[in-house]
Amino acid sequence: MQNRASLRVATVLCDFIEQDVLPGLAIEKQYFWQNFCQIIEQFSTRNGELLAQRQQLQQQIDQWFGKHPNATVTEEKAFLRGIGYLVEEVADFSIETSAVDPEISQIAGPQLVVPIKNARYALNASNARWGSLYDALYGSDIISAGNRESGRYDPLRGASVIDFSRAFLDDSLPLKSGSHRNAVRYHIENKQLHITQRNGEQSVLAAPAQWVGYRGNTEQPDCILLQHHRLHIEIQFDRDGQIGRNDAAGIEDILLESAVTAIQDCEDSVAAVDAEDKVAVYKNWLGLMRGDLQVAFNKGGQRQTRRLAKDRDYCTPAGGNYRIAGRSLLLLRNVGHLMSSDAVIDPQGRPIPEGILDAVITATIALYDLRSSGEIKNSRSDSIYIVKPKMHGPEEVSFACELFDAVETMLSLKKKTIKIGIMDEERRTSLNLKACIYAARERIIFINTGFLDRTGDEIHSTMARGATLCKEQMKQSRWLQAYEKSNVAIGLQCGFSGRAQIGKGMWAMPDEMKKMLDCKGEQLQSGANCAWVPSPTAATLHAIHYHQTDVTAIQQALKENLCDSEQRNYRDELLHPATIDLDNPPDSETVQKEIDNNVQAILGYVVRWIDSGIGCSKVPNIQHIDLMEDRATLRIASQHLANWLRHEICSKEQVLGSLHRMARIVDKQNENDDEYRSMSGDPEENIAFNAARALIFEGERQPSGYTEPLLHAMRRERKQRDKENLS
Repeated sequence: MQNRASLRVATVLCDFIEQDVLPGLAIEKQYFWQNFCQIIEQFSTRNGELLAQRQQLQQQIDQWFGKHPNATVTEEKAFLRGIGYLVEEVADFSIETSAVDPEISQIAGPQLVVPIKNARYALNASNARWGSLYDALYGSDIISAGNRESGRYDPLRGASVIDFSRAFLDDSLPLKSGSHRNAVRYHIENKQLHITQRNGEQSVLAAPAQWVGYRGNTEQPDCILLQHHRLHIEIQFDRDGQIGRNDAAGIEDILLESAVTAIQDCEDSVAAVDAEDKVAVYKNWLGLMRGDLQVAFNKGGQRQTRRLAKDRDYCTPAGGNYRIAGRSLLLLRNVGHLMSSDAVIDPQGRPIPEGILDAVITATIALYDLRSSGEIKNSRSDSIYIVKPKMHGPEEVSFACELFDAVETMLSLKKKTIKIGIMDEERRTSLNLKACIYAARERIIFINTGFLDRTGDEIHSTMARGATLCKEQMKQSRWLQAYEKSNVAIGLQCGFSGRAQIGKGMWAMPDEMKKMLDCKGEQLQSGANCAWVPSPTAATLHAIHYHQTDVTAIQQALKENLCDSEQRNYRDELLHPATIDLDNPPDSETVQKEIDNNVQAILGYVVRWIDSGIGCSKVPNIQHIDLMEDRATLRIASQHLANWLRHEICSKEQVLGSLHRMARIVDKQNENDDEYRSMSGDPEENIAFNAARALIFEGERQPSGYTEPLLHAMRRERKQRDKENLS
């Protein structure tokens, strides 16, 4: 540890700040640490008070439900208002956020979320602004023809990919006559794009303004750039290419503007439990903000280096230059208010709130982007985009905004440079969403919904009310339907359309792309202008939905139908119980299946988190289907079992039996991993197994049902044991 100002700072963090971050910003070390110390002293106590308030409110709710097991929604609403959990609705207003990049304010599109701790993933996400439609289709289950597993190009499969892609072009970029399917040539004549058909007829776009640029010569361009619903489509030509030489029009590929924005995540998808881990996270953010992050790796027997993509330049029809970003606009998800970090010890000898640590350091690093005049730049509006998770109600939102005020003062930034995204994933936030938005009205650029964390908090918040429905039944519950609708309705009422993002949750099955293509378009129909995807391939395929649906028109129609009475009614629906009818409880087979599903998911995720420090990955479920898992999935599964144990839907012996049986299944699923540590051989001594068990049996006592306190402690124990074994 190093002494800085009145703080003690972990050496690895101190060296990173003083050697890697501050010199390029011309910020004096003494100035940085003194101001950091002042922010800690200003906000740490209040951070603790807000956490204490959460606990106090939860205790009051538990006690009230214990005395009023059959309370009506009206009675519960009056009680929640009386204890300050439910605040009075604010008058109508519109958000006032300014200097927002069009990728957030104007363009509807996929949003990729990625653990920033993995540099390769971070780069892939940043470069996922553009994706090959041909590659995404050929490598996914959307195309059934041919064989995608052979490792060799299958002409039958390729033909199906091309047919699908031509149909997409006809839908998104229709011709005045004819079809892209029958095109044999694309060329430019008299500043107009011409498409020659097989029969020799000349055609043009039905909406000529959709053509915005090209590269190469006019007779045989290298590519043409088109636009639909503010998203770009690039058709690439190469009559000597592997695909183009067999294509009548010489089309080699079709690129879609895909992940318009990407969230680089420091939170639920990351296992960062100490100063060493936090520095690994911050180093990758530094590389992204400086534009020099790169990763070398082996692929196909060859050494490759991945870097941030450059911007893309085209010639306009009138002969000018048209430039568009080559990278996704990056948002950064900081941690919430709950956890503390001993990477910095405050003047009273206490670990500081980790959210304060993230706010100061990630904003400081983002100065590199704000000061950049080079080609690799993130925000052209000179804003910093911080997504803030797991806030409970408007008071906590106000706290985050005041913290950002102080950071801006410390860094001499223009006020409201730091924008905020509010994740609507806690019950107290959902019930008071309009007031939360009002508290951040000058900074807010994002709200979203997410089934997993929101349901985890619903279970924990109403733990004493009754036994929770099975998870599949929960997805159809009244409160959850109201939650999804309320989020969009309130966002639109507060002026988000054309100014900020209204987001929807993650598609958790990265290998089930056909199902995603069939289902995920519904999120746009609900009024969302962005939705989460787990991979660049998924982003490219999800982009198809944004060409099929004009989100701006959907939002306008929804907004016209909104009225105040509908908003108030959502609160009643949000409070509607999602509990088992004890006169008609689930049968023993259903109960056992639910236990096993939850336990297997917990073990499969936790063993990677604890033993390998992997916070997000594809984890096979009990049916051996890979699911994208992070701490949100762990929260709902552990809280669900904790609830059933409390209400005696299942017994401790049943859960313990499932833990031992599922440990053997998870071991089998990981048998090809040479570094994997078996859980079933000696489970009582296995840290990961004990972590999973604790998350269930101690779940009711965890703050808001969060998994971080137990996971962090167990991961640190694992790391310590590994160090001792090495020595």
